[in-house]
Amino acid sequence: MKRRSMLVAGVALGADSVTGPTPAWAAAEPGLSAGDVAAARRLFATGAYTRLDEVLPLLLAAAHRVEQGPAGAARAAGGGGVLASQLAVKQGRTEAAGTYAQQAGATARRSGNPVVLAAAARAAATPLRRTGRTDEALHLLQEARTHLLASPRPTAAELEAAGLTALTAAYTAAQAHQPALADDFAAEAEENTLRLARHPHTPGRPRELTADQCALYRIGIHRHLGDVDTALAHARRLRPADLPTAERRARAATDTARALLDTSDTVGAFAQLRLVELTAPLEARRPSVRALTAQVAELRPGLPGLSDYTHRTVGTSHRLA
Repeated sequence: MKRRSMLVAGVALGADSVTGPTPAWAAAEPGLSAGDVAAARRLFATGAYTRLDEVLPLLLAAAHRVEQGPAGAARAAGGGGVLASQLAVKQGRTEAAGTYAQQAGATARRSGNPVVLAAAARAAATPLRRTGRTDEALHLLQEARTHLLASPRPTAAELEAAGLTALTAAYTAAQAHQPALADDFAAEAEENTLRLARHPHTPGRPRELTADQCALYRIGIHRHLGDVDTALAHARRLRPADLPTAERRARAATDTARALLDTSDTVGAFAQLRLVELTAPLEARRPSVRALTAQVAELRPGLPGLSDYTHRTVGTSHRLA
């Protein structure tokens, strides 16, 4: 009963983002299906982090029970460890994110699925680079990319995963101040985007690897490399409405706000932070985004609307989970 009530509460609060059959983790003896994983990923994509945090323990328990055979291992890695690691990153819990990513990597290897292995590598890259282990992150990402492109004719799923892996590698290299490597990976992702466009598109499944996704990453890449003008040029070319999820649109606004603050455009940065809240309210309460808001408040405390915004997003009563 408790399992069912938790899921129903999550769906009732976000029925527009979580549709379809009731996921199996709500059952008395939950299993884990592709539909369960998709439902949980929709919570993440729409920024429904509180609801995801509530159902994640059930999802992880279900993943542990059904982790048998390649298909089960793939679901357990993608819908369990990877998702848990991504949520921990949003919550600012780097150590937990690393632990979940390690678990996802081990499970992904048992699946033998290069797309799942790449997802686990991308999840691991964030906590690794946040703890100064950039070389290890780049090694994992390059290894995942090699597996994805081993076939002379990679599938659409492999091409997309390779492009997303290259974008993560580009961002990682940029944070390590390796401009040539960052540019090579970003250019590879853009080439994969063009190749992917020649493949038939599966209806009802928005593609993650697009020109706008590449532009989004370019904002952060060039900002970390110290080229804020180029970062903002990519921000101007970006069409946020064409990004596949609310989480990605909020990330675009966040990265643009950071770049604008680097140029002392506090008013423009605050406008972007307002877009973050409009797009995905819980994104505005992430620790890193709250730090941006505090920076804006310190520089321009009298900006119209800033006091109310700060109260909503930075107030001590708020938390992300």
